[in-house]
Amino acid sequence: MEGEAGDFKATLITKPRYIIEEKCTGCTTCVEYCPVQYPDPFNQEISDNKAVHVFFSQAIPLVSYIDESCLFLKEQKCDICRGVCQADAIDFKQTAQKVEISVGTIILSSGITPFDPTVKDEYGYGKMQNVVTSMDYERLLSSTGPYEGEVLRISDKKHPKKIAWIQCVGSRRVTEGDNSYCSGVCCTYTQKQVILTKDHEAEAECTIFHNDIRSHGKDFERYFQRAEQLPGVEFIRSYASIVREIPESKNVVVRYATTDDGVKEEEFEMVVLSVGLNPPAASKELSEKFGIELNSHGFNKEIASNPIATSRPGIFVSGAFQGPTDIPESVFTASGASAQIGELLDYRRGKLAKERIYPTERDVSEEEPRIGVFVCHCGANISSVVNVPSTVEYVLTLPNVVYAQEQLFSCATNSAQEITDLAKEKGLNRVVIAACSPRTLEPLFRDTLREAGLNQYYLDMANIREHCSWVHSKQKEDATEKAKDIIRMSVARARYLEPLQEFDLPVNKTALVVGGGIAGMTCALSIANQGHEVQLVEKDKDLGGMARRLPTTLEGMDVLAYLNDVIRAVYQNPRIHVSHEAAITNVAGYVGNFITTVETEGRAKEIKHGASVLAIGADEYKPSEYLYGENDKVFTHLELGEEIAKGNEAVINAESLVMIQCVGSRDENRNYCSRVCCSHAVKNALKLKKINPDMRIYILFRDMRTYGLREDYYREASEQDIKFIRYTPEDKPVVEVAKEGGKDILRITVPDPILGQRLELDADVLSLAAAVIPSASTDEVARLFKVALSPDDFFKEAHVKLKPVEFAADGVYLCGTDHYPKHIQETINQAYGAAGRVLTLLSHDTVIASGAVCEVKEIDCVSCGACITACTYGAIEFIDTPKGKKAWVNPVLCKGDGLCNAKCPTNAIVLKHFTDEEIYGQIDAAA
Repeated sequence: MEGEAGDFKATLITKPRYIIEEKCTGCTTCVEYCPVQYPDPFNQEISDNKAVHVFFSQAIPLVSYIDESCLFLKEQKCDICRGVCQADAIDFKQTAQKVEISVGTIILSSGITPFDPTVKDEYGYGKMQNVVTSMDYERLLSSTGPYEGEVLRISDKKHPKKIAWIQCVGSRRVTEGDNSYCSGVCCTYTQKQVILTKDHEAEAECTIFHNDIRSHGKDFERYFQRAEQLPGVEFIRSYASIVREIPESKNVVVRYATTDDGVKEEEFEMVVLSVGLNPPAASKELSEKFGIELNSHGFNKEIASNPIATSRPGIFVSGAFQGPTDIPESVFTASGASAQIGELLDYRRGKLAKERIYPTERDVSEEEPRIGVFVCHCGANISSVVNVPSTVEYVLTLPNVVYAQEQLFSCATNSAQEITDLAKEKGLNRVVIAACSPRTLEPLFRDTLREAGLNQYYLDMANIREHCSWVHSKQKEDATEKAKDIIRMSVARARYLEPLQEFDLPVNKTALVVGGGIAGMTCALSIANQGHEVQLVEKDKDLGGMARRLPTTLEGMDVLAYLNDVIRAVYQNPRIHVSHEAAITNVAGYVGNFITTVETEGRAKEIKHGASVLAIGADEYKPSEYLYGENDKVFTHLELGEEIAKGNEAVINAESLVMIQCVGSRDENRNYCSRVCCSHAVKNALKLKKINPDMRIYILFRDMRTYGLREDYYREASEQDIKFIRYTPEDKPVVEVAKEGGKDILRITVPDPILGQRLELDADVLSLAAAVIPSASTDEVARLFKVALSPDDFFKEAHVKLKPVEFAADGVYLCGTDHYPKHIQETINQAYGAAGRVLTLLSHDTVIASGAVCEVKEIDCVSCGACITACTYGAIEFIDTPKGKKAWVNPVLCKGDGLCNAKCPTNAIVLKHFTDEEIYGQIDAAA
C-alpha cells in the first residue's frame, strides 16, 4: 500500500471462495452434505467443521467459503455440494483476483484472536475431553451450536451438573506464552455464562476461580451481584490449576487454595477456561503493510490525545485493535473512526450516494384483508422449542390468512426478498412476521413491504422468540400453543391495520454541545471540522471541566498541556461559538429542529439547532468517612495528584502513605464501580515512589481493577514494593488520629486475609479513592432534554450495545463521564463516537417522522386538559377552533407512547397504528 491521507492506493489479493455470493441463499444444504470433517481449531470435539464454512451475521447464515480441504479441490473426487445446491451458487473455476483500489482513508478493525490454551500443557486443553474454552462454551450455549443449545459434556453427551470456570487464562501473567495485560472482558462474560448455565440447568453447581473481579463497566457491578447471589454459585478467590483427568468418569480435578482451608483438590464434570484476548493474528503483517506502529503487546500504538488514530495519518483503528475492549466501546470507536474520516473527507460527502427508489404504493384500503404469515425458525432459537411446521399448519386455518410458510431466518436477505416476491405473487395486502422482537428488525420488514408496493404500516410482528421460545424452553408443547395464540392475536390485529404516512422534517445543520470538558470540546471540534456550526455551552467560567485537576494520566500523558491545545483549537475554530457561565432554562422542539434558551453572561439567547450532545461530566464525591474534612492529612486521590504536582513537601516527603479504595462506591448508596480509581491510585503511588523511593505506600483495596493494558502498571507498582492489602466491605479499614514519636499521625487498622490478623498502619498521609458521581446538574438537564437516567443517575443510553452514544429521545446524544466514569482516552473515543452519530443526522437535509402518532377527534374533546398533563413530550396544546378550545397534537413532537390516549375520559384521542379496533381484535382473539 502506498500514498498518503486522502489518496491511498492499495493492491488487494482476494482468494477464491468458490461461492457465487449473489446466488447463495444461505440454505446451508451444502454444509450438511459435505463429507469432509476435521477438528475445530479450539477443541477437537466441539464442532464438526466441514470444508464448507458458514459464518453468522445478525443471526443470518451466509455461506462464506470452501477451503482447501475440499476433496474436489484436492483430488477431484467429490462434487456433492455442487449437486445439492439448488441455487447453482458453487463455482470451482474461481481463481485468485488482484484488485487495485484507491481510497481516501483506511480503518483497521481487525478485532482480536482468542488466546489458545494449547500453548500451555498445564491447562489440559485438547487432552482432557471435558476441558473447554469459554469460546467453546459459547457455542455449547448457542442454539446453533453442536448440541442445539444444550450444554453437554463432550465425553458422554451428558449434562454436566458441576462446572468450574478458571479466570485469567492467558492474561495477567508474565510467563512465556501468556500475556501480561488484563483482557478486560473475561470476568463479565464468565458471569454471563454462569447465569445462562443456571437458566439451562437450575441444579447446576457453578464455581468460579478468580483473582480480582473486574466488573468495571456500566451496570457490571449489579450483574456480578446477580451471578454471585444465584443458588449453587460460588466465587473463590484463588489461582487454580488443572491436576488430572479421572479415566473412568472423564471428570477433571482442580487444585486451588483458600485462606481458610489451604490447598485443596476438587472434582468437576466440566472445566471452562476463561481465555483472554490476543492481538489480531495478523497484527505484525498489518503493521508492515500499512506502515503503522504497534505497542509491545501487538496492538496499535496508542496516541494519547487521539486513541483512534495511528502513527500514519489517514489510517485509523476501532474496536479491539486499540487493546482489549468490550462491545459498547467497540461500537463507539467505530463511530468515532467514521467521524475522523468525515473530517478528512467531508468534501466528498454525498458524492457517491444514490437515492433509493421504491415501487409506487398500491392503495389496498378498500380490499378484503389478504394476510400472509411467515414463521421464522431463527436458526434453532425458535424451532428448538416451538413446533414451527405445526404452527404454520394452524395459521393457515385463521380468517383472512391466504398464505403461510416457515423460514429458516426471516431476516436473511434471501428471505426478505422472498417475502417481497410472495406479497406480489399472492396479492397479499397485510403481512405478519412471527419471529423476534420488533425493536431491531421491524424497520427491515417494513422496508420489505415497501419493496412490494405496500404501505409499511400493513406489517405486524408476532414476537414468538423473546415472548415464547426463550422463556418456555422447557415446555415445548405449551410453547407451541402459546406461539399459535400470539400469531392468532397478531393476525386479528393485522385485519384492522391502516395505511399511515410518514413525513419529512427539515434539519437545522447546527449542533448544540452541552459541557466544555474534554468530551464536549472533542465532540464539538469533530462536528465543526466536518462543516457544521456548533454552539458549545459551558456552565463554568473556563473550559476544561474535571481534567483541569488532572496533571497527568497513568500512561504519562501531560493532561494540562493537552487540555490547553484543545481549548486553543476550540477558540480558534470559527464554527464553534462558546457560551461561558451558561445555564439552560428551556428546551423546545424536536429532532432536527430544537430551540434551546440559554442564560449566559447576563443575557438570554435562543439557540436553534438540529442535534444536541450532552457532555456535562461528573463530580467527585466528598467523603464523610475516614476523617476527610476533619484532618488536613486526608486527601482524595484527585487532591493528592494536585498536591504532588504542586510539590507539597508534606506529601512528597512523607515517610508513610496509605490509600483506601472504593470510598463512596460499590456500597448500598452507590452500587457501581467508579472505574478510574484503581488506576489513579497506582499512578499517584508510582509518582511518589519516583520522587521519594523510601516512602512506605500501602493500597487497601477490594479488587484492583487496572483492566486492559493498565495491568502492567499495577505489576510495576508491586515490584516497587508498594504494598497491596485486600479488605472486604464487611470489615472496612478504621482510621483514627494517634501520636507516635512525638508527632501526630493517622493510624489505619485493616484486616489482612493472608496473615489472618489485623494490621495497624501508621501514615503521614491518607488518600481516599472518592467515587465519581453524577454531576449536580444531571437531573435538571435530563428533565430539560427529556432523557432517561440509569439506576445510578448517570445518563441512560438508548441501547447499551446498539446505541451506546444515543438517547431514546431522537436527536439527543451523549458522551463522557455523564454516561459513566471513564479514563481520558475512553472519553475521547466516545466523544468522537457521538460526533459520528450526530453527523448521520446533520448530513441529511430532512429527517423522517413516524406515522404512528396521536390525533384528536375534536367533536369528542371536552377540553379537560388531562392529555396535556399526561404528555411528557409537550406535544399537546389547546388551540382555538370554531367549537372553542380543543386539544391538538403536534405530530412532530408526538412519540406515540399512548399516555394521552389512555388518560382521555371521552376517548377523543386516537393513537394511530394502535387503534381501539386493533387492540380489541387482539383481545378477542386471545379469548
